[in-house]
Amino acid sequence: MTQKKNLELHRDTLAVREAVERSQYGENSEALYLTSGYVQPNAESGARRFAGEEDGFTYGRYGNPTVASFEKRLAALEGAEACMSTASGMSAILMMCMGLLKAGDHVVCSQSMFGSTIKLIGTDLAKFGVTSSFVPQTDVAAWKAALTPNTKLFFAETPTNPLTEVCDIRALADLAHNAGALLCVDNCFATPALQRPMTLGADIVMHSGTKYLDGQGRVMAGALCASQEMVTKSFLPVLKSAGMTLAPFNAWVVLKGLETLDIRMQAQSARALALAQWLESHASVARVFYPGLASHPQHALAMAQQDGCGGAVLSFTVKGANPDEARSRAFHVLDSLQVMSLSTNLGDTKTLMAHPASTSHGRLTEEQRQAAGVVQGLIRVAVGLEHLGDIQADLDRGLSSF
Repeated sequence: MTQKKNLELHRDTLAVREAVERSQYGENSEALYLTSGYVQPNAESGARRFAGEEDGFTYGRYGNPTVASFEKRLAALEGAEACMSTASGMSAILMMCMGLLKAGDHVVCSQSMFGSTIKLIGTDLAKFGVTSSFVPQTDVAAWKAALTPNTKLFFAETPTNPLTEVCDIRALADLAHNAGALLCVDNCFATPALQRPMTLGADIVMHSGTKYLDGQGRVMAGALCASQEMVTKSFLPVLKSAGMTLAPFNAWVVLKGLETLDIRMQAQSARALALAQWLESHASVARVFYPGLASHPQHALAMAQQDGCGGAVLSFTVKGANPDEARSRAFHVLDSLQVMSLSTNLGDTKTLMAHPASTSHGRLTEEQRQAAGVVQGLIRVAVGLEHLGDIQADLDRGLSSF
């Protein structure tokens, strides 16, 4: 940290202050170190550093001061002992699985997770002997029923992408721990500004820094927050061998993004709630999915776990007599946009809209999409910082012209 040690600082302060020590030049903004190698003070010190017996940077694939600043800051915000960053959110999930699992192990996941996560764990890891079960996100009894003697990991995403389902983190943590398993929570939608899963019993918190941690759609990044022992013994060896390394420039961008995370999340969440309420009353909308709405099935749980805030992502379904008509109408709404962006990313200051069934969940089978609730008439909205009236008008242009 670049100020006095041993102070109990608020999360807002940590978001702008936690970092590695300043260099001899006294920079106020954290430095960007663009180097692939490091000069060692002597051969013996270099040997100890490569062996992990002495602190110090050795090679760009293993670590970097700018990357370390990002890791320190995110760990502080999540209340974790340590953090390991990666090149993307999906590479963070891969690192976790490679570091913790082996052939014969079993994973229990929410069936409502991000499509690429379902594909990676359910299909790609299966080729290496890791089995998996996908269960309804909110049904604790289903998670319990899916346990086997070989279950090593529970993996939940709360709220989920794109239906914003919220799981009971504490209940899943207790269930996993009683079975000798770990719980990882994907905290991408809520971020530590709204939700800190480790305070509720999670062992690992996973992030796609590409989203709200950056906040402006500029770079890709991922991270795992966990105990120091897990980061050092399980994740760091995978990083050194497989090279899922976060680039220093990307780390620097996301590091600076963390400084405005709290105020962005509060402002974007407020707009998302107002937009969700407006959509609920629209004649062309069949249903709205947003944790901040009283109509959301897990509303009370979300308000308790997410500091009373629903987040900045919502989804809604357009009315349609059948899946083909619903898809056609959803496409019409998206093609009618003149201001907002048709983009599968989220977490930007610009409002982004997408059709999950044909994009983020397009690689899944129809059976998997149905299990996840990703129907053809579904549209996901990641609400940005535009004026609420302009967002509503842009959506209404399509919604009111069926």
